[in-house]
Amino acid sequence: MKIVVTGGGTGGHIYPALAFIQYVKEVQPDAEFLYIGGTRGLENKILPQTDIPFETLQIQGFKRSVSFENVKTVYLFLKSVSEAKKRLKQFKPDVVIGTGGYVSGAVMYAAAKLKIPTIVHEQNSVPGITNKFLARYVDHIGISFPDAAAYFPKDKTTLVGNPRGQQVSGVHQSTILSNYHLDPNKKTVLIFGGSQGALKINQAVIQALPAFATKDYQILYASGERYYKEIEESIGIMKDAAKNISIQPYIDEMAEVMANCDLLIGRAGATSIAEFTSLGLPAILIPSPYVTNDHQTKNALSLVQAGAVKMIADSELTEINLVATVDEIMNDPAVHQKMAKAAKKQGIPDASTRLYALVQQSIRS
Repeated sequence: MKIVVTGGGTGGHIYPALAFIQYVKEVQPDAEFLYIGGTRGLENKILPQTDIPFETLQIQGFKRSVSFENVKTVYLFLKSVSEAKKRLKQFKPDVVIGTGGYVSGAVMYAAAKLKIPTIVHEQNSVPGITNKFLARYVDHIGISFPDAAAYFPKDKTTLVGNPRGQQVSGVHQSTILSNYHLDPNKKTVLIFGGSQGALKINQAVIQALPAFATKDYQILYASGERYYKEIEESIGIMKDAAKNISIQPYIDEMAEVMANCDLLIGRAGATSIAEFTSLGLPAILIPSPYVTNDHQTKNALSLVQAGAVKMIADSELTEINLVATVDEIMNDPAVHQKMAKAAKKQGIPDASTRLYALVQQSIRS
């Protein structure tokens, strides 16, 4: 089996793709892959660290305002479609899977025109412009949130979940928290603002640190590189007194750490949601207001309605309501258990298996 995977720009498009590729390699070791990304996206940092053949196309997104750049965007799209057709003819894939981002628009459109079986994977509850555009051309659409079904043709759409969820579902409890100078046997709150951090979360956490230092539970905060020094300076002498708080610029073993924590606080990105729901981990979500179509808020709301998470709007986040919400969950075992059960129910721990079944169905038809 030969598979082309395309997606780029952000980790939310890339990591699910890599998780799926890893799964297929495990169940079908002779499968061949080609990953096609953009020339400027995060994939250029991530893919070269893997053994997956990687090629790029030059493409860019549309500007929301009237701009000459949009003329260039159309030109690059058409050029990329032509180039994608050449590469697809050379590789001769059995199926092409797109996980989002502008580059996947060109590759998937080219594949559809070449009559190659095609599958779009949508991670969010509200699809982006690329996947909405592709919906009329592709054969199948795999969604991660039931809410996303409303945006796609019913006969093409299947709930598969996010492959990243299956990748972390098998992670077990361990003593990894000791690597961060914390007690592996103590209840732990993980605060994570994303790889670069999040300003509003960072500000609230800094102000909440004195209160958190008095709690029976412990805090592990991945601040992001850009805010780490600021926090180190802000906490000053409290650093030695707050033995239950560990602040790190970044956490490499995020899946294992998450599996050993009791509560997650962070943004409402599709990948992290797939991870913590597959683990049955309650969460406090602070959706980023800076994403397209405010899709993180919509991601979070679907889980709020299910009882799996509490949500605090970015504009309303303070150290007071942050600490109060954490206490509400961590100090009441019944609340924590109810949320954990709801989170687990929302998780799809066999997402890669489901997506692979869709691949096989596409090839057979």
